[in-house]
Amino acid sequence: MGGTVLIAGASGIVGGAAVRHFSALPDWKVVALSRRVPDFAFEGAHIPLDLMDADACAATAQEHFGAVTHLVYAALYEKDDVIGGWRDPEQMATNDQMLRNLFGALEPAAPDLKHVSLMQGAKAYGVHIHPLASPAKERWPRDDHDNFYWLQEDYLKERQQAGNGWTWSIWRPHLVTGFSPGSPINMLFAMGAFAAISREEGKPLTFSGGPPFIQQMSDSRLIAQAFAWAADNPSASANQHFNIANGDIVIWQNLFPAIADHFGMELGPPRPFSLAEAMPQKEEVWQQIVRKHDLRPSNLAEMVGASWQFADFVLGFGKKPSATVLSTVKLQQAGFTGCLDSEDAMIAWFEDLQAQRILPR
Repeated sequence: MGGTVLIAGASGIVGGAAVRHFSALPDWKVVALSRRVPDFAFEGAHIPLDLMDADACAATAQEHFGAVTHLVYAALYEKDDVIGGWRDPEQMATNDQMLRNLFGALEPAAPDLKHVSLMQGAKAYGVHIHPLASPAKERWPRDDHDNFYWLQEDYLKERQQAGNGWTWSIWRPHLVTGFSPGSPINMLFAMGAFAAISREEGKPLTFSGGPPFIQQMSDSRLIAQAFAWAADNPSASANQHFNIANGDIVIWQNLFPAIADHFGMELGPPRPFSLAEAMPQKEEVWQQIVRKHDLRPSNLAEMVGASWQFADFVLGFGKKPSATVLSTVKLQQAGFTGCLDSEDAMIAWFEDLQAQRILPR
């Protein structure tokens, strides 16, 4: 189909993958929005924009958004207390307002707008609040809990009732993986740094979480492919919710041998402990690694930050989690058949981070 895609959250895991994917496709022009410049080169325009600044959104829309045909909204505000923030009213209100500021400015400025892709996630099914009756399906009634997902979704539906002809797709991945230094929910950066620090200290790689349970991964590259599929298949994607995952299942204890092998380490016995408590104390060790391997200058706080908290949650530290699986049958039946091996994708991301001198070889 082609067109001009506006990607909000362009420096994040999902937004960055969307920028890369669309800018590599013929017939697409990319306008990338984020407060900081993406950490990669791409074909297209980058506009620094604070989505909480309604006046700046309005001015930017008048100047730059006239040709926009598609919106990928992957912007996200997270608090320093990542897990607690998921139920925080202020965080919900901020994420709601960010979308309202951008879309309220975009819609009147972009008369040819055709489609909006909006990110949600497994928290739509309440996985952060209660056990999930896996596999979660899009046709289930809305889970009754406070969530900015519902605020954003209801706003889009209200705007659509004005009859301007555009449609939406809402995407629900589980455990998104990809490239985004400093993201507060980046499992790969946390695992890569944890492995590197353990190796530098002469320790084996030790699983730090709780009991085994089944999960999934959703690679950001796969999500970006789905955005493009939705743009090219309007009849299949219009006004639909889609779960999206790589296509296999993940048990993190079973991934640790591959992580240890990739970093040339021994695998130690499981030892539950909090990465969020232990790893921020390892800054001196990290700086030794940076110097020894000639890595890009960085510190753990800016590279991993709150992702240590997220890693504790994903690995099940201190809890007895239940299986978290999203059915992806609806998306496959609609015509999107992309899939990835989660272990292979994880190792490929480690290799990419090593090639960019962010993680040591």
